[in-house]
Amino acid sequence: MFHSIMESTSIPCTSYTNPYLKSLFLLSHTVLTLLLIMESQHCLSSSPKMLILPLKTQVIPSGSVPRSPNKLPFHHNVSLTVSLTVGTPPQNVSMVIDTGSELSWLHCNKTLSYPTTFDPTRSTSYQTIPCSSPTCTNRTQDFPIPASCDSNNLCHATLSYADASSSDGNLASDVFHIGSSDISGLVFGCMDSVFSSNSDEDSKSSGLMGMNRGSLSFVSQLGFPKFSYCISGTDFSGLLLLGESNLTWSVPLNYTPLIQISTPLPYFDRVAYTVQLEGIKVLDRLLPIPKSTFEPDHTGAGQTMVDSGTQFTFLLGPAYNALRTAFLNQTSSVLRVLEDPDFVFQGAMDLCYLVPLSQRVLPLLPTVTLVFRGAEMTVSGDRVLYRVPGELRGNDSVHCLSFGNSDLLGVEAYVIGHHHQQNVWMEFDLEKSRIGLAQVRCDLAGQRFGVAL
Repeated sequence: MFHSIMESTSIPCTSYTNPYLKSLFLLSHTVLTLLLIMESQHCLSSSPKMLILPLKTQVIPSGSVPRSPNKLPFHHNVSLTVSLTVGTPPQNVSMVIDTGSELSWLHCNKTLSYPTTFDPTRSTSYQTIPCSSPTCTNRTQDFPIPASCDSNNLCHATLSYADASSSDGNLASDVFHIGSSDISGLVFGCMDSVFSSNSDEDSKSSGLMGMNRGSLSFVSQLGFPKFSYCISGTDFSGLLLLGESNLTWSVPLNYTPLIQISTPLPYFDRVAYTVQLEGIKVLDRLLPIPKSTFEPDHTGAGQTMVDSGTQFTFLLGPAYNALRTAFLNQTSSVLRVLEDPDFVFQGAMDLCYLVPLSQRVLPLLPTVTLVFRGAEMTVSGDRVLYRVPGELRGNDSVHCLSFGNSDLLGVEAYVIGHHHQQNVWMEFDLEKSRIGLAQVRCDLAGQRFGVAL
């Protein structure tokens, strides 16, 4: 490598007779060599200090966003996407933001009719990754399904989903254009086979942007010490900020530490953003739930994950039942319960109410507060109930408690979804291994960072 670089220069080192100049020239070539070696290894240390992208709400009539293995087996209605361009020349893509997944991927099958497919044959900067490369052998260790080697000796990734969806394709790298920055050598999955239960949903997004703590996640590759997002409950969807936010203009953040378990456990996701849930309040009253209910057991089951790729929040059975009972008692005088044992929204939400279509404003609802170690997240107003799209009973609409029962899904975890993160500044501090929270107006935060409404 060193010799090929030296030979490609226009002036050989031997053309200098002054020893000082010759040493200086050799030093400059050494530095150049190191820089080129780093570039060839996809070193992204030159990433800008801060990048800002607008978040958009993507409404899905039915079907679910394709997810990584072990994700929740149900259909949800809303996902968060960012738009950017990839390749040379740039191709427009739209990616779902998912803090619960590692590998970012794009639809790459050009035979499909989807307008959001990425065509690697049109990009001169696209590079495949051989299965013998360190990227394939060393940096895929956190994949739930190990990377393999295909017939062309290329690194192959297979993702299977709990809702029977699946995708597979090759690991590759290309230039990602984010704002005014061009970031080369970013590794992603170029998926040429995607099976989903909803083809309409597939046509709306180009793929997924994995943002967890795994080696090949989008944020890990960029090397940012932290990232943040803010999701608005209004028409302005929000923003994604990569890097230091310098949030001195707003209220201070309350931090909760990330929980890490070094020993591999069968039901514990070590690269998820896991926090310690310590209690649940209804109307500021702590529910009588033993703290042991929120502790992962010896298998790792029972961890609490913050997941932007999941819409709602799901609690293990004992915690969910306590919340359900308390909320039902507090609302019995102001809301009519839907008495239909066959209707369970998204397979996990069995406390629903009938609200007259003529009633445009919900009654005052009790707040629900998730108590984490060092921080709290309060859910209030219409975020406590969710109107089920298209579900009518006579002249009534159906609204369900926006917390679900993990046990009904067969999921051994607490999951904090993005619906309850609305108007909360969410900072993921990778350097200090913690998550910061603060109640803010996300539309005002967008104005502060120059994101158009």
